[in-house]
Amino acid sequence: MGIDMIKYLWAKLMLKMRGSAIKNSVLGYDSKIESGSHFINSTMGKYSFCGYNCFINNCEIGSFCSIAGNVVIGGGSHPLEWISTSPVFYNNRDSIKTKFSRYDRDELPRTYIGNDVWIGDGVHVKAGVRIGTGAVIGMGSVVTKDIEPYSIVAGVPAKLIRRRFDDDTCQKLLEIEWWNMDEEKLKNCAVYVKEPSVFIREVMK
Repeated sequence: MGIDMIKYLWAKLMLKMRGSAIKNSVLGYDSKIESGSHFINSTMGKYSFCGYNCFINNCEIGSFCSIAGNVVIGGGSHPLEWISTSPVFYNNRDSIKTKFSRYDRDELPRTYIGNDVWIGDGVHVKAGVRIGTGAVIGMGSVVTKDIEPYSIVAGVPAKLIRRRFDDDTCQKLLEIEWWNMDEEKLKNCAVYVKEPSVFIREVMK
């Protein structure tokens, strides 16, 4: 084993040893939150994962979702209508201890993410957005509006690139709700995962 590989493995070990912060949240079966991530007031369905150094707040995430590292979902906002956006004027915990007033900010709306959603590295998702099942969000994107199911979006702000499948296939996938199937049937149909039309046909039998 070369010195570069040893350095890589050591760095990865140190990364994993940091732990994650999970508060007032529920994780589904075999789901995972990687180290350095904060998962607050949120839920995650089965077989989903969240990468390193993410911040996820007040969010509902479906099953079979893949969230890469450095993703922010439901981050705080500053009161743009006040005379100042500085935290010294509102009631919260932060690095600035001085408080000239302690007004409460508006509560952040809940964010909803469907099933089988892939969110790339460094994506920011505005609080209150709804991301449809099967959507894909390209790395570094900023999501400010709702995303339709099975849409591929990217950019700042995120815009539609194309849909993953034709309209008929997208509709059938939403109808069969394969993410809710029992494990035994899903295992039997999984051999057709690379052939959407065949997969749909087998599920509907």
